[in-house]
Amino acid sequence: MADQDLVEGDSAAPEGARAGTESAATAARARATTNDAQSPSGSSKPRLESDAPPPGGTISRRLLLGTAGATGLALGAAGGAAGYAAGSSSTASSSSSTEQAVPLSSLGAGEVMFHVKHQPGITTPLQARGHLVAFDLAAGAGRKEAAALLRRWSETARRLMAGEAAAQDDTDVARDAGPSSLTVTFGFGHSFFARTGLEKQRPESLDPLPDFSSDQLDKTRSNGDLWVQIGADDALVAFHALRAVQKDAGRAARVRWQMNGFNRSPGATTHPMTARNLMGQIDGTRNPKPTESDFDERIFVPASASPATSGDPEWMANGSYAVVRRIRMLLDDWEQLSVKEQEDVIGRRKSDGAPLSGGTKAIETTAMDLEKTDSQGNLLVPINAHARITRPDQNGGAAMLRRPFSFHDGIDAKGVPDAGLLFVCWQADPLRGFVTVQRKLDRGDALSKFVRHESSGLFAVPGGAAEGEYVGQGLLEG
Repeated sequence: MADQDLVEGDSAAPEGARAGTESAATAARARATTNDAQSPSGSSKPRLESDAPPPGGTISRRLLLGTAGATGLALGAAGGAAGYAAGSSSTASSSSSTEQAVPLSSLGAGEVMFHVKHQPGITTPLQARGHLVAFDLAAGAGRKEAAALLRRWSETARRLMAGEAAAQDDTDVARDAGPSSLTVTFGFGHSFFARTGLEKQRPESLDPLPDFSSDQLDKTRSNGDLWVQIGADDALVAFHALRAVQKDAGRAARVRWQMNGFNRSPGATTHPMTARNLMGQIDGTRNPKPTESDFDERIFVPASASPATSGDPEWMANGSYAVVRRIRMLLDDWEQLSVKEQEDVIGRRKSDGAPLSGGTKAIETTAMDLEKTDSQGNLLVPINAHARITRPDQNGGAAMLRRPFSFHDGIDAKGVPDAGLLFVCWQADPLRGFVTVQRKLDRGDALSKFVRHESSGLFAVPGGAAEGEYVGQGLLEG
């Protein structure tokens, strides 16, 4: 797995804070809308309809901790995503170390738009709770049934993401909550096209991934005709969406596999910072940012997509390809290493993520010097360090936007933690993105002995649905 996979890399949603300055008294009236439709650069921009500062202009640590305790938000470590703390301005900066924390009671007001250029859940800031679920079409179900299902799913996603109840048979699980930055994202697997008679519309980029040396894949928990990613800042809101999607499937599709994940709760840190994974490492330092000039080119299929120009069918315009991997972390083995040994495996300091090559007042974002040696001539960043191997400039510029969730599914039959990373990465071309980096890792990554890839999937995720349309309509009705 890449430094993009795990620590360094082309990771999750852009680092930053969810904007919010409402006091607990005004939070219920505030409505923070995160627009995943993006500016031309692809960045999502928070919009506040209420921006009242907290009484006195600051929030004490005692109030922050008291609010956190009262809300009982889930705790977790992010695998490769930014950790978020609501800031004192409407556009909190990811690089600021002076942002003021605010009460967590404002989290429920965050709303992400459904009808956008790129589907929500790609550049949306990573949420605290996530569900990944794959479906197979039922026997006898084809293109017609798939179209009806995507129409139902899209309408349900639109309603729930706006904080509304499902159109039919709502379970009331999320009745008391706001939208909580809920996102629902839909994709198509390789097998979907044969099941629906749409083989000629299957993208070449959706060809099965090659085998890798660290693979110990469970086929029953891999691939699938359809894939759904759900994320929210509240566990009940996320579960509510999961149940709604499962119920909407009806007789058209059945669940093939489901995985549940978590990340650090927004506001759990006193200022915006890159989060840590379950190995305790700062994870996501070199994640590509929507502000970078070539971000869209690396992550999204061009708006003018056509087999002649990009190798992608027209229905994939503004879409992306998601690689999904359940990566087991061998935590008992990892935790036997000293901190120095762990740092050598990664190539970065565990305390703050600064590169082992150091530098004047080295911090997490300090450029890594791959040639720097110590007094004995040894490379400060070991030759097999994860951060060295997975750097884009060491892999022909290969880039992925990582947006994973951590998972912990208890203790297995051998008495060791069943925990790790639900790895999700986005790219315009998985062969140039994930595959390129993973092949490099197969040839000698120091981290490989501490992880195991246990399931895998690759999905074509079309662009966002326009008003009055549903996700995938260009494919299913084109």
